[in-house]
Amino acid sequence: MRLKLAGAAALAALLASGSAYAEQTTITVWSWNIAASALKSTVEGFNKKYPDIKVEVQDIGNPQVFDKMLAACAAGGDGLPDIMSIENHKASIFWNRFPDCLTDLTKLGYTDALKKQFPDFKRAELEVGDAAYAMPWDSGPVAMFYRRDLYEKAGVDPATIKTWDDFIAAGKKISAANPGVIMAQADLNGDTEWFRMLANEQGCGYFSYDSQSITVNQPACVKALDKVKEFKDAGLLSAANWNEKIQSNTASKVASQLYGGWYEGTIRSTSPDLAGKWGVYPMPSMTADGPHAANLGGSSLAIASGSKNKEAAWKYLEYTLGTNEGQVTMLKSFGLVPSLLTAVQDPFVNQPQPYWGGQKVWADILATLPKIRPSPGTQYFSDADEVIKAVQTKYLAGGYPNGKAALDDAAQQIASATGLPLAK
Repeated sequence: MRLKLAGAAALAALLASGSAYAEQTTITVWSWNIAASALKSTVEGFNKKYPDIKVEVQDIGNPQVFDKMLAACAAGGDGLPDIMSIENHKASIFWNRFPDCLTDLTKLGYTDALKKQFPDFKRAELEVGDAAYAMPWDSGPVAMFYRRDLYEKAGVDPATIKTWDDFIAAGKKISAANPGVIMAQADLNGDTEWFRMLANEQGCGYFSYDSQSITVNQPACVKALDKVKEFKDAGLLSAANWNEKIQSNTASKVASQLYGGWYEGTIRSTSPDLAGKWGVYPMPSMTADGPHAANLGGSSLAIASGSKNKEAAWKYLEYTLGTNEGQVTMLKSFGLVPSLLTAVQDPFVNQPQPYWGGQKVWADILATLPKIRPSPGTQYFSDADEVIKAVQTKYLAGGYPNGKAALDDAAQQIASATGLPLAK
């Protein structure tokens, strides 16, 4: 009898607190590396609002998340967790190939008002008509990270670098004043990063905004590729992979790095002894009054259609991605750049950052978010990017007479691989 009474008393207490046992649940999240660590950093704040929802973030690696998702979706959704991280440029693969694998978040509370809190370029690849299959997470607003001391030694004021021609002229001065220092680096053999950043800035991408045609050989993309070759031919842009760039940063052998805003955390964590020597300025453009904004990288979060905890999973997305508190927690702890437009108003974003010489780098970087143009990856991004890598390598080595010929060849190859037409 005492046991029954004790049980009744416990149940009454739980009901009174609004934390009935029946409402307690555990949601599982797949992610990778720093992204997984960032998600873990939000759990404490989330649990203050939702103490009955336990969040288990599993770091299973970037390619593994993608591969496991493909396999699970092909098998009807079996084996998926409640929530998955998806890179934006790979996102549309899932709703094009497996339209029933992920949940339409508008059915859970992702309203039009909340959608509008994110820039169009982040939403373009995540929504189909009125449906939204993932919610924007971090983004990669592009900025030029530069060494204050190396620029100053050459008498170069970054505020005067408005165009890419200005960048070339400055690079020649900086290299001359700092022997052994290269103006910038790009993974010219293994990535298309610089080409994609410059093309996106000019409003061009591999595919049209509606994802129905191939646009990589359009004039704006040709200008971007030609400019990359101009940098290389001028001796201002050397080939370097991810690790080699970090080594050059630390050894003070490079004056600038063009990257998404998330690179802030990479520089700060891998070159701690250079505090105060790094700064940030807007990416140059083709003309002084042209766009000075682009995006590189960024992810989203999706909920599996087969999840038995959709409501709890949505509450986690709503808090982590849809509030300044959640987004800025990840910015503070791991440098993940928010996509949420209201995050610009957070006090932390507007604080001078000691490592960056007291510059308000986050305010400067996030200010470009509304200016970034969409560049859908489509379900064919990986195939197209492999073509562009090979064409870029050949063109930079002199294998094409000009950028137009190079990208015309690339466009034809992509058309053969995807069946999509070339844009008129």
